[in-house]
Amino acid sequence: MHQITKETFTFLKTLNKNNNREWFTENKPWFKGVESDVKGFYEAVKELLEKHDKIEKLKMFRIYRDVRFSKDKTPYKPHFAGSFSRMGAELRGGYYLRIKPGETFLATGFWEPNKDDLFRIRKEWEMDATELKTILNDPTFKSIWGELQGDGVKTAPKGFDREHPEIDLIRKKQFIFVRNFSDNEVLSETFLNEIDKSFRAIRPFFDLMSDVLTTNLNGERLV
Repeated sequence: MHQITKETFTFLKTLNKNNNREWFTENKPWFKGVESDVKGFYEAVKELLEKHDKIEKLKMFRIYRDVRFSKDKTPYKPHFAGSFSRMGAELRGGYYLRIKPGETFLATGFWEPNKDDLFRIRKEWEMDATELKTILNDPTFKSIWGELQGDGVKTAPKGFDREHPEIDLIRKKQFIFVRNFSDNEVLSETFLNEIDKSFRAIRPFFDLMSDVLTTNLNGERLV
């Protein structure tokens, strides 16, 4: 049974109160033990994902912070995080999991579409956003993922009509969904399955986006 334990939260809470190199060095064995358990959990998430999606890689983020350009000079991140990239040009998009006491969440979607992809997505919504809106308004989908999130331009992207009926979608430059979890949910035996249930639920959105990004506006395949 792969499960996030109270030991993980205890370590992260203690690190948050003692975020300095001296303490971390003295407690490196503790960190390594907790890190190993957490990596096992992320690997279990990946194994479940691979049953219904094609995953290119799992990337676990280092606990060490880059403080060169940050006002926060604490040297360690008091959380664990990892991302799961979907396979190749045909799929794109990804999944993300952060584990932090009081602030654990899943995220999925498209964080930074490149310029060409973003233009293609916007042209699709300009032409017809019916299928996307059907997915976003599905009661089961909304109960898990809520509303579409992500930054956008203030008015309208260059070349698009600011009065277009779908301008709220067209102005977006990120397409993200986030689901938050309480500490009790994270420590539950069902957390792993709840993650998988959430990632399965996003597939209609990913399937639509994959179709959009691998065809032109005439529906002709590009990949």
